[in-house]
Amino acid sequence: MIETVKGIKHTDSGQFFLLAGPCAIEGERMALEIAEEILRVCDKLKIPYVFKGSYRKANRSRIDSFAGIGDEKALKILRKVHETFGVPTVTDIHSAPEAGMAAEYVDILQIPAFLCRQTDIVVAAARTGKVVNIKKGQFVAPESMIYAINKVRDSGNDKVMITDRGTMFGYRDLIVDYRGIPDMQQFGVPVVLDITHSLQQPNQSSGVTGGRPQLIETIARAGVAVGVDGFFLETHPDPANAKSDGANMLKLDLLEPMLTRLAALRSVVRSF
Repeated sequence: MIETVKGIKHTDSGQFFLLAGPCAIEGERMALEIAEEILRVCDKLKIPYVFKGSYRKANRSRIDSFAGIGDEKALKILRKVHETFGVPTVTDIHSAPEAGMAAEYVDILQIPAFLCRQTDIVVAAARTGKVVNIKKGQFVAPESMIYAINKVRDSGNDKVMITDRGTMFGYRDLIVDYRGIPDMQQFGVPVVLDITHSLQQPNQSSGVTGGRPQLIETIARAGVAVGVDGFFLETHPDPANAKSDGANMLKLDLLEPMLTRLAALRSVVRSF
């Protein structure tokens, strides 16, 4: 299905595909610089690539947390990334009316994990005809995601994929259950593993989400081993000063060595 996304390259390489970019669109220059570097690495490794960026962050712990630079401004930057580099783009939506608006600018509409059961949002995204990426809720069993998939299919759209981002384990931790990857692949859709949000540590007393980015490659290697179709990750040149989710993002200069190792591991796994 990923090969149907307009502008995507290297779909015959046998590699996993990648949805990657900053957590939030902070500005045009920042978005273009990140996109250019990720594209360079993905072209080198023949990895199909989609640029990710949130035009607005609706799910914030505190009311004073950064939420965005303005919807239209950020969406226009996503379009600029596509026009500049020819790469497809993905962004998340937070209500049914946003589906049509965002679909004018991006190629893939993403349903956030907390909203994966919201029928009106899922259906609205499906009816745009765009690819729909539904993040598995931290509270949802993998086998239950068939119902979210069917909401898209029953709306006349078969372009759907699922992203696992861990399951809540206590109040401030997430655990990836790798049994869920093959379970969800049985539904006939690509299954993506979010290797940065899976390492979040939400609900901190400070109101700022924590994370364990030193384990990003560990999570990813296990994903390759079980045959995940794609990866989702957030990256930034300076995570410590990122305006959103800096605590669990991958530093941009670590991306190439990590993807190089993961691509090599993928080739080994595919040989079995």
